[in-house]
Amino acid sequence: MFPHQTLLNLRLNPLRSLFAAFLLVAPLAQAGPGDDKTVLCFVSHKTSHGFGAHEYAAGCRLIGQWLEETYPDAKIESRYSINWPTDPATFFQDADTVIFFCSGGGGHLVNGHVPEFDAVMRTGAGIACLHYGVEVPIGPSAKGMLAWMGGYFEMNWSVNPHWVASFEVFPGHPAANGVKPFAIDDEWYFHMRFVEGLKGVTPILSAVAPAETMKRPDGPHSGNPAVRAAVAKGEPQHVAWTYERGDDYQKGRGFGFTGLHYHWNWEDDNFRKTVLNGVAWSARLEIPANGIETAKPTREFLEANILEYGGEQGRKK
Repeated sequence: MFPHQTLLNLRLNPLRSLFAAFLLVAPLAQAGPGDDKTVLCFVSHKTSHGFGAHEYAAGCRLIGQWLEETYPDAKIESRYSINWPTDPATFFQDADTVIFFCSGGGGHLVNGHVPEFDAVMRTGAGIACLHYGVEVPIGPSAKGMLAWMGGYFEMNWSVNPHWVASFEVFPGHPAANGVKPFAIDDEWYFHMRFVEGLKGVTPILSAVAPAETMKRPDGPHSGNPAVRAAVAKGEPQHVAWTYERGDDYQKGRGFGFTGLHYHWNWEDDNFRKTVLNGVAWSARLEIPANGIETAKPTREFLEANILEYGGEQGRKK
């Protein structure tokens, strides 16, 4: 059995499963000024697609557990909220980073909460947005994401095709520690809207999008003249990045990752390592020289994880 497969045990143990469900609604003990906890706040929807795709809640549980096992001395406290937390002040108190893995655009969970969340970001807390969670509408949410994470998916500018991205070169950045060349099929969003001149942004995963990514007609998510020109020129597209904010935000950190449409991509060691490195970096955890190494999950384990934490649309038929 893999060390991290206690999620499967939860499914088989009714008492532990009941406790896991209780954590979703019960107030958690808060870290005080003298505590040395690392607080990870996961904000998600349950799911939005069929079994094995957009597994937001299930994916959050994996990230939390893998990081807890990797950093036992950090005393990680993982908090999970399905939808916007009912008591934000308590939920976000002492947050080291906030992870959004949720449906985006007009349905993004930060919409309508930008001022209060900006206050969280100004404490120096990090932010990580995964897959659809990188897309927000133009307006307050977009201005927020530029300030907090350095970039976001902008409709009529960015696109969301499915394609096999090949990653060959990586920067000398902790979030890329130990990541080796790999190629993988995903719904890799690209042509993000970044801060001017990429100031503070470090691309972590970049690939040249093939011409086939432009086969769809123009539309809010499918194509536009600017992205077509960029693809025709063979410009590298940044699909994962880090961001270091300024003094106004106490040099807080951001991490954007546009993949993770497929839950099964957790099986790829380098894909998994990139996500875990980036989330951990956003929380100011020290990344090992070889990156965060975890045992490859089995398909059975990933299916059990979905059945435990996914929504009704995520149930296996």
